[in-house]
Formats: sequence, C-alpha cells, structure tokens
Amino acid sequence: MKKRKFGLALSLVLAAGTVLGACGKSDDKDNASDNKDAFKVAMVTDVGGVDDKSFNQSAWEGLQAFGKTNGLEKGNGIDYLQSQSDSDYATNLNSLVRQKNNLVFGIGFMMQAAVQEIAEQQTDAHFAIVDSVIDLPNVASITFKEQEASFLAGVAAGKATKSNKIGFIGGVEGEVIDRFEAGFVDGVKAANPKAKVDVQYAGAFDKPEIGKTIASKMYSSGADIVFHAAGGTGAGLFTEARELKEKNSDKYIWAIGVDSDQTNEGVVGEHNIVLTSALKGVSTAVQDVSNKAKDGKFPGGESLVYGLAEDGVGLAEINEEVGNKADIDAAVEEWTAKIKNGDYTVPDKPAK
Repeated sequence: MKKRKFGLALSLVLAAGTVLGACGKSDDKDNASDNKDAFKVAMVTDVGGVDDKSFNQSAWEGLQAFGKTNGLEKGNGIDYLQSQSDSDYATNLNSLVRQKNNLVFGIGFMMQAAVQEIAEQQTDAHFAIVDSVIDLPNVASITFKEQEASFLAGVAAGKATKSNKIGFIGGVEGEVIDRFEAGFVDGVKAANPKAKVDVQYAGAFDKPEIGKTIASKMYSSGADIVFHAAGGTGAGLFTEARELKEKNSDKYIWAIGVDSDQTNEGVVGEHNIVLTSALKGVSTAVQDVSNKAKDGKFPGGESLVYGLAEDGVGLAEINEEVGNKADIDAAVEEWTAKIKNGDYTVPDKPAK
C-alpha cells in the first residue's frame, strides 16, 4: 500500500482545519459523480453511537462540516447509520452503498473485517476506514499516532498528580487503544517517574456503567487523575468524577478526555473536573477525505497518517483550576517540540 502523511490544521479545540498535504489520484473506478451537486457521503458508526461525545460524534461532526460547506444536510447528501452491535456493520455498509452514496466511512478499527468484506464485493463503491488499514484500491485508510497525543496527556497527568496514583481506562484491547495506553503511561513516566498508572479495560466502547465502576475503584484506591480511551464507556468516568466533586468541592480529582475536547463533560457548579483532553482529528480527517472524493481525487489504496508533526493530534487547553498550570504548559510544550523534531519517539505498544 502506498503511504503518505497529511497535515491537519488542528486547533487545540479541534476546530476544522485545512489539510496541508495533497492526496493521490483515485483508481480507474472513480465513483465520484460528475454532477457534484449529487455527491453523497455517509458513515456507519461503531457501537458507541453517533452521540458518544467522542469518536463517532467527532466523525459525524466532520461530515456535518462537509455538508455545511457544500449545502448538504442529513438525509440529503450526508447521513449515518448507527450500529447496535458488530453484526450490524456489514448490513449498514451495504445499505449505504445501495443508497448510492459516493463514499461510505466505517468508523473504528472494529469495523475492519466488515469494510474489507463489503469493499471486496462492491468494487465500484468507495470506502474509507478510520483507525485501520485495508489494502484495497477502493478503500482509503485513515490512522493516527494516538500515542503522541496521549503522551502529552500523560505528561499533564504526571505533573498534576498529588497522590502519584493515576488511572487509565481502555475500551476494547487492540492496536489503537494500545497506542493510547503506551503513550499515556510513557508520558506519565517522563514527567513523573514516581507516579504509577493503574491500567484497566472495560471490554466495550458503549458501556458507561462499566466505565463508572472502574473509575470509582480507581478513585477510591487513591488515584486523583483518570484518563479514558473508551468512547461512550468513558462517559461513566465523567459521571463518577462529577459525583465525587459534588460531594466534596475541595476534593482534588481530575478526569482526562479523549478524541475531542470533552471539557463540557466536567462541569460541576463553578468547577470543572476535566484536566485536558487528548485530541484526535477524526472530524477534520473525515471532512478532508470527503472533499477529496467529491473533487474526484479519492485517495483509494492509500494510508493517511496523522501525528503531532502533521498537526493531526494534540492536547486541549490545560484547566485553569489546576494549581501548576504554567509548569504543565511548559512541560507539554517542551515534549511537543521533542516529538515533532524527531528527538523523541513515543512507543506505540505497551511495555511488557
């Protein structure tokens, strides 16, 4: 598979940006309509749902931004189908192809097998997979260096912790969440060698009740900061942290969000328990690939990789309420420069 890296103008609040790199030409089976007004693009969500306030929602926001730019709206040019379980993936993908969408996104690495299966059957259709790589000429693969964003989140956590006990909640184990875990643990270690990270997996991306239970155990065991990379399951982390803060407003407790800036999930009266969020430019990547496809430049058979050096991942603003914000900001800036310059390579697999 050809591989190219693309730059995203990704702000720290994940505002829509402009891709700096250029995509390659599509193959002979260009599915883009000559009538650009008729162009249609849709996506299939993972099991977390389109309103998971994380990964799927960010992808849908990208399609909505694409739609706004091109005068399209839900049901009229852009659309999505939600998956209640993995058994829905192939059915939903096929449905969107039959609806004559010019481009169909599969959101999440758990959809790899389904996207590959349907793309092999529907060779005249165009697909894009987020968080996985499929070596087919009618599939564009979008991946991220999540470990770099989560490393910066780990640096922030390592600097902010007072108990030296930090938690990590993963959704489903796999290469993508491995990268989140590896980067976060490495970032904590780089900033604060004394701190320990308790790593636990929920086994699901759509179970906030499990996320809440895990978070409760972590906080009760002395952790004062917990980071989630668990999609909709992570909503339980925020619920638990807010409830603890409501019971005791002086309690030193933080949560770290993922994929998009999840600050809004942390409001507790005059306080906010979200320290920061590890940002991942899913929205902008979806918007960019949609634009390329609409312009007849669908990057089929290519792997699009977004990291810190390409401004494709990043860290949201550090919460003003944390006492040593200036110190955290300085550390994040220092490590960002090292990673972008190639002076430090963040591991993408957890240490054995």
